[in-house]
Amino acid sequence: MRRVYLDHSATTPVDARVIEAMLPYLTDKFGNASSVHMFGQEARAAVDKARRQVAALIGSRANEIVFTSGGTEANSLAIRGICEAAEAHGKHVITSAIEHPSVRGVIDQLEKRGWDVTRLPVYEDGIVRVEDLREAIRDDTILISVMMANNEIGTVQPVKEIGEIVRGERDREHRHLWFHIDAVQAAGRLPIDVQSLNCDLLTLSAHKIYAPKGIGALFIRRGVRIIPQQIGGHQERERRAGTESVANVVAFGAAAELAQGEMDSRNAHTQRLRDRFEAEVKTRIGDLVLNGNPEHRLPHLSNISFRFIEGEGLLIHLDMQGVAVSTGSACSSGTLEPSPVVLALGRNDELARGSIQFSFGKDNTDEDIDYAVLALTKAVGSLRAISPLKFGVRSAESGVST
Repeated sequence: MRRVYLDHSATTPVDARVIEAMLPYLTDKFGNASSVHMFGQEARAAVDKARRQVAALIGSRANEIVFTSGGTEANSLAIRGICEAAEAHGKHVITSAIEHPSVRGVIDQLEKRGWDVTRLPVYEDGIVRVEDLREAIRDDTILISVMMANNEIGTVQPVKEIGEIVRGERDREHRHLWFHIDAVQAAGRLPIDVQSLNCDLLTLSAHKIYAPKGIGALFIRRGVRIIPQQIGGHQERERRAGTESVANVVAFGAAAELAQGEMDSRNAHTQRLRDRFEAEVKTRIGDLVLNGNPEHRLPHLSNISFRFIEGEGLLIHLDMQGVAVSTGSACSSGTLEPSPVVLALGRNDELARGSIQFSFGKDNTDEDIDYAVLALTKAVGSLRAISPLKFGVRSAESGVST
């Protein structure tokens, strides 16, 4: 049975060149980067190089990069760190209705602790309106946290315009307002320049760009004060304690450099495969809805709702044929609830439950697309043939009570 991986928004395979870069730091170059002897200094030099490589991917200074255990920790450090540092100046946060669970969960927790939260709608196209954001800002607003690109539907948010609004607020003496961007899905797929974005904090994760899991980073603009969430050491300029995972840091740096150099070719390849996949699916399978904005989205991602089908059932049928896809955020896998992101588009419960996310990678081929389309057509046909949802529609149309 052929195996086809179409879940690159959940994670990516580690690039062979990244493995080659990190391997020495799992064997001979094993020093602790905080040690003063030559083993430690060798490790320190590797961490410093990786910091420069990651900084170059987003246009920041190297000393503005803080390595973390992943995107989830980086998001938590950004949101909690800012809110705890600035609590005396206000307790209002603005975010969007479709943030990743690692952002949504932290903000929900702040709300339980007495913070006011404004969740901006995204409408049918999955995009925040800057006029809604502008109206939501109050004198006690401390933080705006809006992702750059959504992990389920791929829509790209107007973060540059949001950054300009934040800068304008500061110009009118609203000094205690910060802007955080979750760029985990966007990094390596969209050009990022933190200077032009006017953001104060930006989250990255290595395993979305063909590096290992367990390593991420948070950009913290120079001069921005946060309260550390992990304490007990002086690492990362005392912003995140803990011995650096040198091999993973090196891998992140190598992957960031490769992503920057190959972004255009990777995007052209994955967008061509995605567009071909969508065209084939529309031709072969009816009763479906494309979720999100068809233009302003990531080049590798497609989210489709199939009527009369539960997404979990379709995922299982595809998996049995060797095709790996997702029904939503990988961090929410195992839940039977409909996707909150698809619901936020105004879709009904059936469409939200019937949504499947297909995300393509640099190593996918045309043969993968051919196989996936055939597998999907077969799975949809089998499930619809026994679907109580479809039977109910037909019975209602014929006037039969169900």
